[in-house]
Amino acid sequence: MTVYAVTGSMQMSKVFAFLKDESGATAIEYGLIAAGISVVIITAVKSVGSNLTTTFESIADAMKGASGGGGSN
Repeated sequence: MTVYAVTGSMQMSKVFAFLKDESGATAIEYGLIAAGISVVIITAVKSVGSNLTTTFESIADAMKGASGGGGSN
């Protein structure tokens, strides 16, 4: 057996060990879960923000109408 054959088989065993290792897969799964949750949160915040903007605009319009539309004394 030559030195090249021994190092080649050692490299192949390292490759197989790397392919069997699943610890990185767990981290990727947690990352995907976190990304999904953040998308849901961003969507909810945008929706609430749009509703709040509409509500405050209607309140501002109602206050302008009640005060005579001026605002200056």
